[in-house]
Amino acid sequence: MRPRARAWRCGPPPAGVRDFHAALPGYAPTPLTELPPLADELGAGRVFVKDESSRLGLPAFKALGASWAVHRTLAERAASGAGPGPVVLVTATDGNHGRAVARTARLLGQHAHVFVPRGVHPRAVAAIAAENAEVTEVPGPYDEAVRRAAEAAAAPDSVLVQDTAWPGYERIPGWIVEGYSTLCAEIDEQLAAAGAAEGPDLVSIPVGVGSLAQAVVTHYRSRPSGHAPALLSVEPRSAACVLESLTRGEPVTVTGGDTTMAGLNCGTPSSIAWPYLHGGLDAAVAVPDADSAHAAAGLAALGVSSGPCGAAALAGLRAVLTGEGGEERRTALGLDGSSVVVLLSTEGRDANPHSVTHH
Repeated sequence: MRPRARAWRCGPPPAGVRDFHAALPGYAPTPLTELPPLADELGAGRVFVKDESSRLGLPAFKALGASWAVHRTLAERAASGAGPGPVVLVTATDGNHGRAVARTARLLGQHAHVFVPRGVHPRAVAAIAAENAEVTEVPGPYDEAVRRAAEAAAAPDSVLVQDTAWPGYERIPGWIVEGYSTLCAEIDEQLAAAGAAEGPDLVSIPVGVGSLAQAVVTHYRSRPSGHAPALLSVEPRSAACVLESLTRGEPVTVTGGDTTMAGLNCGTPSSIAWPYLHGGLDAAVAVPDADSAHAAAGLAALGVSSGPCGAAALAGLRAVLTGEGGEERRTALGLDGSSVVVLLSTEGRDANPHSVTHH
């Protein structure tokens, strides 16, 4: 729990991102679904789920960041006088980001080379390959796949389009984060239409390297005054790099294990995300796979398709509000029976299929 985060402020996201996405074929805002049974369970006034199970033809939110970053990358290459021939867009992924980059490359007549770490289900790998991407499976963890992708991107006419940043590689990850701002803009409009124009009192965010959380913090902490929601990050217990970093007060790398929350199985926070996470997150929690699976089943019963990563938002909030100290945490987050809560369900049920052998 981090009581000073709601007073932290940063600059706003750039204008024009939402207009770019709105002009893409197949764009539509994803649903913001109100679920009264969850409001009753959690002791909140209203609970909404931002359902990213179908975003620009893919089963996760990642296409927002990939499409904007590739657009910016290709525009910059054209402005610099680079040749008109196709480029190879290189990335590493636990599933959804790589597929989004591959889809964007295919639609724009570019090539994609995607590095996949161990533990990603064969169906997820096949979905990336089906976008005409070259896929290289790496026997190590996600951080190793990122290292291999960065090496491959050093080749001529290749560009690394990675959704995590490190010193010396921050511009393109920054564009990916900008792309996610469309999701937050949609939430504002949808809550206003639902009679909750003040916005949410709490947003629960699944976190891998922290890029989506950076976008959410930027959106809500860039307002000079007025209502500031509590922001909660949720990670797998086996890969809680943000929770551990916040506990220590500096970014650290954790050695992850297997988790069904494959898209959150990241060991190091993004360097550009870290200042925003450290400044703007009110709370962080890590949950076991079983809690995420239970949350996914509950969301499915209420008509929302959510994979293990997306359902982590509900699992994390349940963990925070229940058990020993739950009432104190509820008070610290400013939640009561009139509060508006938004859960970010970042992927659909089949977006990142996982192996039952994970432990």
